[in-house]
Amino acid sequence: MHVSRSLVLAALFACGAAAAAPVKIGFLSTFSGPGAALGADQYDGFMLAVDRENGRLGGVEVKILREDDEMKPEKGVQIARQLLVRDQVPIVTGIVFSNVMMAVHRPITSGKVFLIGSNAGPTPITGKGCSPFFFSTSWNNDQLHEAAGELVNRMGFKRVYLLAPNYQAGKDAMEGFKRTYKGEILGEAFSRVNQPDYSVEISNLAAARPDAIYTFYPGGMGVNFTKQYQQAGLMTKIPMISVSTIDGSTLPALGELALGAVTSSPYAPDLDNAANREFVDAFRKKYRREPSLYAAQSYDAARLIASALRRTGGNVDDKAAFRAALKAADFQSVRGYFAFNTNQFPISPFYRVDVVKGADGKAALSGKGVIFERSRDSFAQECRMD
Repeated sequence: MHVSRSLVLAALFACGAAAAAPVKIGFLSTFSGPGAALGADQYDGFMLAVDRENGRLGGVEVKILREDDEMKPEKGVQIARQLLVRDQVPIVTGIVFSNVMMAVHRPITSGKVFLIGSNAGPTPITGKGCSPFFFSTSWNNDQLHEAAGELVNRMGFKRVYLLAPNYQAGKDAMEGFKRTYKGEILGEAFSRVNQPDYSVEISNLAAARPDAIYTFYPGGMGVNFTKQYQQAGLMTKIPMISVSTIDGSTLPALGELALGAVTSSPYAPDLDNAANREFVDAFRKKYRREPSLYAAQSYDAARLIASALRRTGGNVDDKAAFRAALKAADFQSVRGYFAFNTNQFPISPFYRVDVVKGADGKAALSGKGVIFERSRDSFAQECRMD
């Protein structure tokens, strides 16, 4: 009897210890190369939420495993398998670039591990390739550029030239923009990913004589293109409207060169809602810089996960219950209105965001009105969840 009681007590103790173990979250993003600033902002935004809860999310202790995909799909798959098999994480988040997302989406979700994307939203995983284990706090790639097409309509530009890098997100950018833009497309240029020189593209677009250009060059690509476009003397002659070319991650490197630029974005640091004011204040105090959309979307991802952990008491093993808790989206987004569509991508606003001179005299991003109040992506109807 004494031995039996000891065994029971030991088993109960083991169960209690297991229940108290931190929930592991794999954070997979780009921390090296030209896109490193985007990954750093993603991570800092996420960790701000964790730090504000003293190492917890939703009152549940978490352990964050930070990994660098180097913007290489094969590296991303290798790390994803490591996180699932060796580390046995129930949740993965992050991922800046769509080529990496396309590579890791199926290996992660087919393993019934929750993938919470906070930037890349390639179209194939939005519609027919959707998964009940994938949620996004950002957007479908096309959706991001559909808002831009409508913005350019409102600005009255009738003839536009398009430029983007030659990978999944660049292709989605072209298609999304053309879905809503009503004017004439004079030309399209697909550049090599991370190329440093854009003289050929700039020469060709100048020869086409558009009313404006539309660019999608994230990270270091955006810095290089914008500087070269300014140096060519075209910024004041052919207006540049962009998405993820001039944003919070690239503005520090561009400074006054970006003044007057017009962008379409899901986020601006001066959005007037309580959640964003709190986020921006905390981000500035902790990191001594302005938050970018990458930081904002990742902070939302952390708070989404926190809301689900709170609802389930930290139980991620009950997949149906945890998925239902995520779908409830029981948190206040820094973007304003936020709800999940049937494909688990957001229904949320998009804004016109201009580069202006801030109160401190430095270039800053400022919201200049709403493009779409509650944008829904164009592919949700193709998604069939199990």
